[in-house]
Amino acid sequence: MIRMKLQIVRLYQTPIGNPKQTESDWYVIDDNYRVIYECVGLELPWRENERRVSCIPDGTYKAIKHRSPKFGKSFWLQDVPNRSEILIHLGNYNQDTLGCLLPGQKRIDINKDGLMDVTSSGKTMVELYDILPNEFEVEILWRP
Repeated sequence: MIRMKLQIVRLYQTPIGNPKQTESDWYVIDDNYRVIYECVGLELPWRENERRVSCIPDGTYKAIKHRSPKFGKSFWLQDVPNRSEILIHLGNYNQDTLGCLLPGQKRIDINKDGLMDVTSSGKTMVELYDILPNEFEVEILWRP
């Protein structure tokens, strides 16, 4: 059986100095350490893991497939320190999350507010849902 992992590499917080979001590159990796899918992501900035205004701490989490009443197909991250109901779900803008992670195909300033948004989030979420197993690891780290 091939076990897969979702690796999320946080790149930077924007804008620098007064961050409103964290941008990342995402990789689905198989047991042979091959990248089998790539996309991008968007989260809130790091604000000491404060609920509803911060991204979650870096680390490795178990994720399970989930059907959210609000977002539909999603992944639920388990055992996030001092947080609950952290999902990977569809959304294009930093205001679409209260601490969850948003996948997309590309980074583009869709709404012309000077911040990068993620495109095709719904399509990306469906593709991730089709590729990833019912349970898998999510490794979140900052780019070295």
